[in-house]
Amino acid sequence: MGGIFLLVRRSLRQHAFSTVATVVAVALSAGLVMSVFSIQYQARRAFTGGDVGFDAVLGARGSQLQLVLNAVFHLETSPGNIPWSLYQAIKSEPMVKLAIPYATGDNYYGFRIVGTTGELFTDFEYEKGKKLQVAPGGRFFDDTHREAVLGSFVAQKLGTKIGDVVHPYHGLVFDEASKHNEEYVVTGILEPTNTPMDRVVWIPIEGIYRMQGHVLRGTGEVYEAQAGQSIPDENKEVSAVMIKFRNPTAGFTFDQTINRQGKVATLAYPIGKVMLELFEKVGWVNRVFELVAYLVVLVSTAAILASIYNTINERRREFAILRALGARRRTVLTAIILESTAIAFIGSLVGYLFYAAILTGAAIAVRQATGVVLDVFAWHPVLLLTPIGMSLLGAFAGLAPAYKAYSTDVAQNLTPQS
Repeated sequence: MGGIFLLVRRSLRQHAFSTVATVVAVALSAGLVMSVFSIQYQARRAFTGGDVGFDAVLGARGSQLQLVLNAVFHLETSPGNIPWSLYQAIKSEPMVKLAIPYATGDNYYGFRIVGTTGELFTDFEYEKGKKLQVAPGGRFFDDTHREAVLGSFVAQKLGTKIGDVVHPYHGLVFDEASKHNEEYVVTGILEPTNTPMDRVVWIPIEGIYRMQGHVLRGTGEVYEAQAGQSIPDENKEVSAVMIKFRNPTAGFTFDQTINRQGKVATLAYPIGKVMLELFEKVGWVNRVFELVAYLVVLVSTAAILASIYNTINERRREFAILRALGARRRTVLTAIILESTAIAFIGSLVGYLFYAAILTGAAIAVRQATGVVLDVFAWHPVLLLTPIGMSLLGAFAGLAPAYKAYSTDVAQNLTPQS
């Protein structure tokens, strides 16, 4: 067996250029396969199974998916508003543990501005046992002042510090011409949560109501807040109410009452199930990526076959000499198959570097777009199965050149060449 390994090592060194080129091709395909499945799994888990801290979202009548994308992931426009009285009613329900109102419609250099109440900071847990915290030197906003708390990603991206001033812009798309006159002083920057909340500017909900150009239609009639005057509750409205139930039964009860019997609002519950419908609708995209990954693997397998097969003619005399010295046919056969397997295996190991590079790039892009964080070091079975599968394909690719070497005619190839 030692002789076979020696043959393999000598061959790999002798044909170093083609070996390296083939290893790189295999590494790229292995890295791509691992990245596709890992990104697909992590994205699906983050959007459909991740702990977002809330059980349901209450909003205007319409699409549950739009409601979740807007209120939880801050990626969509609001389907509309619901009256403040509906928020108060759901908040007073014994089966509701926590109800937090959101008011949206403005941005700060493209980042969402969300008006809410102090309960988001005092009572809400974005993960079990974890509440929102501000970085040292900061504090949460005062509901009665024009103050703002920035998500960690917003502060990092814009270079904003505590004490800086935020000027809101109307709408969800940044437009220099839509700048509001109001100013909000940054009192705190949230510690990273690795959730979409990191991409939000949080201000008191009263600030949204009193923003220049904003009107309220809680009663069905237009109402514009006046400085120095309190806003009647009947005029207020919210974009969404984020809800935490005391038990799962409450969710099904409210789902039945609001979605199937009511005509005023929509309850998106459970959030994971709503997002799962989105992934099922766009599942064909994942299948396309998987198909591309498989095709790249087949190309790399063909590269291994071509690389070794093209060297067989050069090595016929070498094989003939080995045979003449007593080497069996199966020894030559085994050496060639082992060589192709070694190339595939080494390429798979190098593929982890490409995997890390691809996933790092994807993680940066996904975080910038959604706030969701992908873990480069997260475990997935594909990380183990890929080297195994590539090695088997490498062995398979070596069968044709191995048979060609196996059938080498000793007498013909030992004849001196003129």
